Amino acid sequence: MRKFRIFVGYLILIFIALSMLYPFLVMVNLSFVKNDAIFSQAGNVFYTGLTVENYKHVFEQIPLSRYFLNSLIVATVTTVGQVLFASLAGYAFARFKFRGRDFLFLLILITMLIPPQVNIIPLFFIMREFHLIDTYSALILPGLFGGFGVFLMRQYFLSYPKDLEEAAKIDGCNLFQGFFKIAMPLALPTVVTLALFTFVSAWNSFMWPLIVTNSESMRTLPVGLAIFKGSFREITLWGELLACSVICTIPVIGVFLLGKKYFINDIMQGGVKE
Repeated sequence: MRKFRIFVGYLILIFIALSMLYPFLVMVNLSFVKNDAIFSQAGNVFYTGLTVENYKHVFEQIPLSRYFLNSLIVATVTTVGQVLFASLAGYAFARFKFRGRDFLFLLILITMLIPPQVNIIPLFFIMREFHLIDTYSALILPGLFGGFGVFLMRQYFLSYPKDLEEAAKIDGCNLFQGFFKIAMPLALPTVVTLALFTFVSAWNSFMWPLIVTNSESMRTLPVGLAIFKGSFREITLWGELLACSVICTIPVIGVFLLGKKYFINDIMQGGVKE
């Protein structure tokens, strides 16, 4: 009976996985199909008459490589900054005692309850006052700090053994050496988890890049893709649009595959009672 339940459980999981993969496989397949045959082949996962014309046309019609580079720069720098600042702040809140610590941490938690749309107008005025509109700084700076990252890293460092801190001090490590050489390597699964969430969020960000970018050379992939979708076209080029969508998903899939091992380990550690 137990084996039967396990078998049924795996069948359900396989069905859920296939139901999620099916739209993606269809999108990839249709991105290699000519525009005039897309709707007739929409229900097929595999189609023999494949072509790369859609990908060629995309790079010819819009500066897709520039959009891709902008998104990669913004997402990468934002992820590195978010992980660094969140780790430092989380370590300070978890290991140090200072006046107003709990109140300050409560304020950071409250920021998680505020919808991001509420901050758009104040942030825009700040960027305009500092003459940062249509620059990488405007795209990156608002994402360098977040309450979720601080909360996540603090929760990990609360379980960080004090014996390791004392051993590091005995070996001659100062505060920053102990943090970067001992605490951070041990927190790698949590760091990778935060990096994955941050990268995906920054890569898919649409509203903020749309507001603070004016020139085509500063547009990110989501903004360029939305404009290409048909704002200034009478006919939507679905093949080229699907090709753009496939290109947009490649970095996200690559980042997840690179951090999958640590991400899964972090989830498993969180589910184990010590």
